Amino acid sequence: MLIYGESHLRAVLRSYAGHFNRHRPHQSRQQRPPDHDEPVVVPFDTPVRRRKVLGGVINEYHRAA
Repeated sequence: MLIYGESHLRAVLRSYAGHFNRHRPHQSRQQRPPDHDEPVVVPFDTPVRRRKVLGGVINEYHRAA
């Protein structure tokens, strides 16, 4: 990824920090992200959705509720 200036760098870091704190699993928290509430039970037959982060450099997957 090419960074095109300070404002672009800040936007990229903000997006990555959001992914890191709201979605990415952490081993020390039993695979839960730091900003995660109690898990909601979603049936396994619901479709899986992908959300692109940082223009597709990172992908987040979740079941549609």
